[in-house]
Amino acid sequence: MFIHILKAKHIKDYKVEVVFNDGRRGIADLEDALRGPVFMPLKDKAVFSKLKIDEELQTISWPNGADIAPEYVYFKSFQSDPELKNKFKAWGYIV
Repeated sequence: MFIHILKAKHIKDYKVEVVFNDGRRGIADLEDALRGPVFMPLKDKAVFSKLKIDEELQTISWPNGADIAPEYVYFKSFQSDPELKNKFKAWGYIV
């Protein structure tokens, strides 16, 4: 199953409440993802808060064209869940 984001809501700072297509709901802190030129404008929390769901990509995106892989958002939401450890290893997020 491919992971897609169905809903996303900015909470505060760089935290986003997300709902995934597998029925899971979580909160992802995306501050550490804001590296590189396309993400620099998102360090401004007012700009970051303008996130939306890109219907075609089925992930979080911003008006400047930045988007984040839904698998990464999933990882950030559930990284402490031991049941998902093997999945996160397969995706390369943990070793």
